[in-house]
Amino acid sequence: MSGSDQSAHQAAAVGGQAAQTQDERLREVTLLALRLGFTAFGGPAAHIAMLRDEVVLRRRWLSDEHFLDLLGATNLIPGPNSTEMVMHVGQLRAGRRGLVLAGLGFILPAALIVLAFAWAYTRYGTTPTAAWLLYGVKPVIIAIVAQALWGLARVAIKGAAYAAVGGAAMALYLLGLHELLILFGGGLLVLAARTLWRRRAQLWSLVALPLTGVSAVAAPEVPVSLLRLFLVFLKVGAVLYGSGYVLLAFLRNDLVLRLGWLTDQQLLDAIAVGQFTPGPVFTTATFVGYLVAGWSGALVATVGIFLPAFIFVAALNPLIPRLRRSPVAGALLDGINVVSLGLMAAVLLELGRAALVDGLTVALALIAGVLLVRWKISSAWLVALGGLVGLLAWALSGQTRLF
Repeated sequence: MSGSDQSAHQAAAVGGQAAQTQDERLREVTLLALRLGFTAFGGPAAHIAMLRDEVVLRRRWLSDEHFLDLLGATNLIPGPNSTEMVMHVGQLRAGRRGLVLAGLGFILPAALIVLAFAWAYTRYGTTPTAAWLLYGVKPVIIAIVAQALWGLARVAIKGAAYAAVGGAAMALYLLGLHELLILFGGGLLVLAARTLWRRRAQLWSLVALPLTGVSAVAAPEVPVSLLRLFLVFLKVGAVLYGSGYVLLAFLRNDLVLRLGWLTDQQLLDAIAVGQFTPGPVFTTATFVGYLVAGWSGALVATVGIFLPAFIFVAALNPLIPRLRRSPVAGALLDGINVVSLGLMAAVLLELGRAALVDGLTVALALIAGVLLVRWKISSAWLVALGGLVGLLAWALSGQTRLF
């Protein structure tokens, strides 16, 4: 998006907001975040697709171009990216209070659900069987992500070269290259190509932020401390890029090997609960905190892991329009945007392999796609419909045991 187009879009957004009071904007941002927090299954790619459906297609708070810029910039900072995207939207719509309320609205439903599972886990000794629910939800998520990917790709892919960069990003991700290296590499490649094309003399470079880790040396159990628990999760929230599997590695180093507060099985169960519940995967922290130190542990772990995201978004959000206006930073952002979509496509393939397992799931995905495109049915209602199909399949199977 050009600087003038961006300004015009923002001016139109401001004009639309002027018709509402601040309290009304805060209320609608909070309610949207809460609804997403209760229904956003499927991981970050699915969360972002559902957010786009709400704020770009239905409410028209943002253009696809602006949404892509937010996504590209968010991918460069640590933390739960889909949660940070919800915070960005909250800040754009209702200021700093909107950022806070949107973030809390998205996080709290998932945290409370995970906390309930943690309570049950300590009494029954196992995690709930959620396959019956995800069986119906996952195919719907495939359709939602595919629709979002198609819409965003039409904006981000500005020619064959951009398509090639996105395709290469997808292939490299599937081959196992770290997503942060792909993001920076793709952004720098587009920047270098555009620089050479315009015959600029000055060369620009970026140094990727280093990922820090903890030495995986086993240690005897250390007495539980709420402050230490908070600091462990604060560190994770401040430096972690990547998926739930990266989160697993970080937490294992600290909580299993270094401090001895969890067993490997407990940690795997915590990650599983974070994966199959709605909302951000980082609510794994709530589960772990409860296992380590009860209700107070759940609170401090949840606050610790999400606090950096609020700070990062508050600092980054005002800079994004400036990045777009700069020719050099704009080229870098264009590259990161198309790489982000390549990564999203790779995740879609992985989700598809896990979700489309028989004729019913394939039919569910196709029906959800038609309902999205033809009748513009809300993604939240489609997720609920998929969950209902999963419940019916579970009931017909005769498997009534939850734990």
